Amino acid sequence: MSSPNATPIKIQVWTDFVCPFCLLGESIIEKAIAGMNVELEWMPFELRPYPTPTLKPEDDYLPRVWKASVYPMAERLGVHIKLPTVSPQPYTRKAFLGLQYAKQQGKGNEYTTAVMKAFFQQNQNIGEDEVLKSILEKLGINPAGLDEFVNSPQANAQHDADLQYAKQVGIQAVPSLAVGAQFFSGVPSVQALRDAIQHAK
Repeated sequence: MSSPNATPIKIQVWTDFVCPFCLLGESIIEKAIAGMNVELEWMPFELRPYPTPTLKPEDDYLPRVWKASVYPMAERLGVHIKLPTVSPQPYTRKAFLGLQYAKQQGKGNEYTTAVMKAFFQQNQNIGEDEVLKSILEKLGINPAGLDEFVNSPQANAQHDADLQYAKQVGIQAVPSLAVGAQFFSGVPSVQALRDAIQHAK
């Protein structure tokens, strides 16, 4: 374990709340960083920004991918996850503005986990204001400020800048992780992530 006074290793994780591998990746990240001096920051990457049509669980694609890849991986990791029935899947811009709001209160990581669990474990529509406000409230964040924040030009400009930053660093899939100078596209193993953190010192 590193000294608590040492500068923490910064880890950035690009995610989209509707990507099941991001919730599965979160469980790996939690194991990997246990006892390590790290600063974790979740970053936005919209797989299907408006007006790109979002996926529908009743179509062939999602059930096929879940059966072939998501459920087997979830079983290996011991993570409860279920294909949400919300159709079509929600756009995630508003949820990401909620993340920015939660970050300002120092609760960005908790919010990210809660939103993914709401979608993949509780089958909630994370595109709806009331769902996002309920998550904020449970984290001890005043949900009343969300409406104004979501409509704020500054918050939207920051979100657009974050999306542009993701393009600049070459993000093409989620989850993607940057640990110091090392980059992972997809979910690394716990050991690979721990090694990257050690080498980043």
